Amino acid sequence: MNHTQKIQLLTDAGNWAAQDPDPETQAELQQLIERVNNGDAPAFDDLADRFSGVLEFGTAGLRAELGAGPMRMNTVVVMRTAAGIARFLTEKAAGQYTPKVVIGFDARFNSDVFAQASAGIFVAAGFDVLLMPAPLPTPVLAWAVREFSAEAGIMVTASHNPPRDNGYKVYVGGRATDDAGRGAQIVSPIDAQIAELIDHEQPVAQIQRATSGWEVLPAAGAEGDIEAAYLAAIAPVIPATKSDDEARKNLRVVVSAMHGVGGHTMKQALLDAGFNDVHMVAEQEQPDPLFPTVSFPNPEEPGAIDLSLDLARKVQADLVIANDPDADRCAAAILDGDSWRMLRGDEVGWLLGDQVSKSLPEGKKLANSIVSSRMLAAIAKDAGREHEETLTGFKWISRVENLGFGYEEALGYCVAPDLVRDKDGISAGIVLADLAVGLKANNSSLATRLDELAAKHGVHVTDQLSLRFTDLAQIPVLMDRFRDQAPETLGGSEVSEVTDLSKGAEKLPATNAIILHTFSGARVIVRPSGTEPKLKCYLETIEPVDDLLEVPAARQRAIEQVQAIKKELAAYLNAN
Repeated sequence: MNHTQKIQLLTDAGNWAAQDPDPETQAELQQLIERVNNGDAPAFDDLADRFSGVLEFGTAGLRAELGAGPMRMNTVVVMRTAAGIARFLTEKAAGQYTPKVVIGFDARFNSDVFAQASAGIFVAAGFDVLLMPAPLPTPVLAWAVREFSAEAGIMVTASHNPPRDNGYKVYVGGRATDDAGRGAQIVSPIDAQIAELIDHEQPVAQIQRATSGWEVLPAAGAEGDIEAAYLAAIAPVIPATKSDDEARKNLRVVVSAMHGVGGHTMKQALLDAGFNDVHMVAEQEQPDPLFPTVSFPNPEEPGAIDLSLDLARKVQADLVIANDPDADRCAAAILDGDSWRMLRGDEVGWLLGDQVSKSLPEGKKLANSIVSSRMLAAIAKDAGREHEETLTGFKWISRVENLGFGYEEALGYCVAPDLVRDKDGISAGIVLADLAVGLKANNSSLATRLDELAAKHGVHVTDQLSLRFTDLAQIPVLMDRFRDQAPETLGGSEVSEVTDLSKGAEKLPATNAIILHTFSGARVIVRPSGTEPKLKCYLETIEPVDDLLEVPAARQRAIEQVQAIKKELAAYLNAN
């Protein structure tokens, strides 16, 4: 960067600091400018990165590290984004109605600040605005969008990202969209339409912002308590009978909130359903934006549920349920033989899909994302139901027509699509607990049920290989390598087919993903992560079996094959 560019950078940073309504980020930026003026090279690099562009608004809304500048999450970026969304909804309304917006937030740093700033902007734009009374799970907000027939929902959350991050998730509903997407997260072209209406140069002083005028929804203990209303709405996802109530009292459940906002809601959902023997992981029960006991606040990450497993062993539990920080995901661990193990996201999806499919009305479909296991398709066929594959993300799964159950392998499950058009870790948790109760009452278990599904549909073993990058330019280079020179063999079997989904496929719009099939029936899907700086490879092998006794040996063969494929892919990706 030459001298002229450096002067422009300092000018841009100074202008940003001058208009920043948040004294903390304003001071942060002023200190950074001072360090740059004193010749601090790391400070210069930091400042240049913050002003290297603007955060791109997409189907995932916004998600980035907190801090000052257009490439960080802060009040200025949030206000400009909220103003853009308000313009979009105003155009949709075309003077025919007053748009309604529901706003929720988690317990991360500045989530409440961003939520209130957004509320003020929507009120100033003439909207009816409903604000959650406290940090609450994302599924509560997603339910409220449909419950109140709102044109949009805003959830301030970075889900399971590191502590330094925050985000801005957008749902569309009410009169602003059609039935298929009502209450679901935005998809293209809505994201692009909103992005075009976000003015990244608009001075904050020119954005109208009210200091009151929004309605705060009823808090815990008040009449109409919004959390209690959500819990009452999802209660019917499991049956309520006296025999079930007696059995539920005998199921001992360990629950972790992963330092997020789902602890009280998950515990209360279980208690309301009759599960009285609930043990919370105390170290992770209360919201804490620092997430002190985990490296990453994601139940999938190694070590994240170690405290849950320790407690499960101590109290001799039957089931572990762990939500991610905004409780839209649900992880589970079970006792398999004499040891505890965490279930893969696909395994939970098979269990829930098989369970839910038995009581769905005629015509309801089962669906999963393309990177999830092929087992659900077999379960659907056996149940006489239609099955559909979608692109990755619940923004697509939730739009499946006549959806009865949907899941994605990243711990996302939708067991009540008529209530929540998104993944919901709370309702999924109580359905899983209810399944465990029924099996225990019949001297069976979730582990045995998984073996029974394998005996019927073949042993499916899934795994993942993820590479995290600091240089994002490496990801498209590796994707191009797969397109131009894919591996010829995987796990000792020749690659039979390579499908580039960037060109589109039957029933699927174009997406940046590549599918490899082998003659042995193995499958690998390669795609960039939509929310993290990662390249992800999704692996699956299938071993056919004739009866239940063959399952253990077949599973071992499938595991060995998937591990061989994983090793080969790692070598391929790391090759110069």
